[in-house]
Amino acid sequence: MVQQGRNRVTGTSRGNGAPKKRKRKISKRQQAIYRRRRIVVGIVLALIVALVVFCVYSIGRGIGAINTMIHHDDVYAIAREATPTPKSTSNVKKCSVNDLTLELSSKSQSVAVGGTLEFTASIVHEGSNSCLVDGSDSGRVLTITSGSETIYQSGLCAPDSRWLLMAKGDKDVQQLKWNTDYNSTLTECTDETSWPKVNPGTYTAQIALKDAPKVKSDPLTFTVQ
Repeated sequence: MVQQGRNRVTGTSRGNGAPKKRKRKISKRQQAIYRRRRIVVGIVLALIVALVVFCVYSIGRGIGAINTMIHHDDVYAIAREATPTPKSTSNVKKCSVNDLTLELSSKSQSVAVGGTLEFTASIVHEGSNSCLVDGSDSGRVLTITSGSETIYQSGLCAPDSRWLLMAKGDKDVQQLKWNTDYNSTLTECTDETSWPKVNPGTYTAQIALKDAPKVKSDPLTFTVQ
């Protein structure tokens, strides 16, 4: 009887001990799945970050481009005003009536109102000494007249000077266009689309050097229909 009581006490003693928890073992397959998930999540996050950076960059570039377009005329005007007139650093003289002849021809002898007439302007050096001449549309000016009235001059909205060092036998040939419009009443360059068109009639074209007005081509007569 005593021995049985001891056995019961001993059994009760073992039952009071806390059972040990088993550590969950993750299989290699599950580990691989978790790795792939982490990689996918990382790639997605990287793409999101890249997209955000691209959007911010694009918006910044767009704002900059719009700002440049808005202030283009002001910036261009400031740049033109800030550019100093180049000084002559050589002893080469400017061309005169004794050095050059000018030639002017047209692709057609008539043009419709609102159309475009194409000209060919040539500067030919026939002197004995080299000289400088401005061959731009502001230096070699195309003038359109109707009787004694000046209708158009190419120098109003012409580009910067185009200086040419010419020697005997040299020839500079440029193409000019006149859009049958009227600008002689303007004092500064404006949008050409706002210029009025001329009326039908007979007109005369001629080119001459701004720095040497006596150097000019023969007059060329044509009609606007």
